[in-house]
Amino acid sequence: MSLLPEQCRAARGLLNWTQGQLALAAGVSRSTIKDFECQRHALQRSSEELLINAFRLRGVELLFEDGAARGVGVRFRARG
Repeated sequence: MSLLPEQCRAARGLLNWTQGQLALAAGVSRSTIKDFECQRHALQRSSEELLINAFRLRGVELLFEDGAARGVGVRFRARG
């Protein structure tokens, strides 16, 4: 399960975050996010985990193609 650039942009969109806001929340540089989203380079596993955790803490669930989800995407976690 790897974060895709499109998922990163979509998750930021749900939160109405800039690349800078995500960088601050995740503890990575803005250029890391910019280069990843522009597909200039892949994320290091540690950076990927920081981004995923920042999204999860704000209620964003990342969907991965695992049969049940039928594709990748993002959504707000169900409250319950």
